[in-house]
Amino acid sequence: MNGVTTGSLALAAAVWGALTGLLLPRAAYRFSVPPGEPWRARCPTGAHPVRGWLGGARCTACGSTRGRAEPEAGAETGEPRSGLDGSEARSGSADGGARAGPAGREGRSASGGGEARSGSAGREARSGSAGREARSGLGGREAHSEFAGRKAGSGFVGRQGASGGGGYGVWSTVCLAGVTALVCAGLAAATGTRPELGVWLLLAPVGVLLATVDLRVRRLPDPLTLPLAAAALALLGVTALLPEHTGHWPTALYAALALAAAHFALHLLNPDGMGFGDVKLAAGSGAVLGWYGWPTVLLGTFAAFLLGALYGGALVLARRAGRKTGVPFGPFLLAGTLAGLLTGAFAA
Repeated sequence: MNGVTTGSLALAAAVWGALTGLLLPRAAYRFSVPPGEPWRARCPTGAHPVRGWLGGARCTACGSTRGRAEPEAGAETGEPRSGLDGSEARSGSADGGARAGPAGREGRSASGGGEARSGSAGREARSGSAGREARSGLGGREAHSEFAGRKAGSGFVGRQGASGGGGYGVWSTVCLAGVTALVCAGLAAATGTRPELGVWLLLAPVGVLLATVDLRVRRLPDPLTLPLAAAALALLGVTALLPEHTGHWPTALYAALALAAAHFALHLLNPDGMGFGDVKLAAGSGAVLGWYGWPTVLLGTFAAFLLGALYGGALVLARRAGRKTGVPFGPFLLAGTLAGLLTGAFAA
């Protein structure tokens, strides 16, 4: 295959990766919850349901609500405001103000049934308008706001988009699309026009999604890991029937079983260091690496553990973790799989 054909194929794969990467943020948001908790079903404010699993991480209803609420509308409706350091809360209305007395005396200002209270040394200021309230204290101050009885929750990256338009994963969307595009382009350049490229392009977005979720909450969701292994073996089985393929499907099956068994043994020895989600992910990793033979399996596995060890060592040196601190292994397992797959595809 000449250079022009390789470049065109890699470009087409990059476009595919970017388009599929744009569909991942919503799934990443919904899956990124601590182990044992149900998948997210509502937007960060908790006021609106998140429908579907594919698409951007954006709540259009929150966008219209926030657009009405800040900042001018807050002045008209008595929306509470707090200072940057959480030390001040103000509630305004057309005919009311808040007044505070010394040493625990309090003044009250009503606006639609709301009240404002302020004290000192741990006493809190409260302001409300139609069920809204803001609280702030001194020393470990806390700011809490509620709009029409709705509480703001944590967003896709810990906060809502700075534009206030209901988007809670703008930068995540860009990153996911860019990473997926790079991965797909690299796989296309390494594999060429061989039929297994279609399998790699279908599995790559799932791998990026899994790495993203594991990095955020140290969780590898069963709805992703188990189907990934099954889909890899099924698709490679079909690919083995096509001409010009360069892999070996039985080795892919054996490698999937072998890596799953090896990681399960490590899980039994050190459950904190090797989660059961990593065991299930290892089955899919083994299937992909095994397609190009046992040397590729060994290379990809070695790369995964090497990357994980380097990351953990860097955290220890930076004093951000101890020797027994657990780190998410899924991203390194997937990175090692990618490294082994690229090498195996080039060598095939």
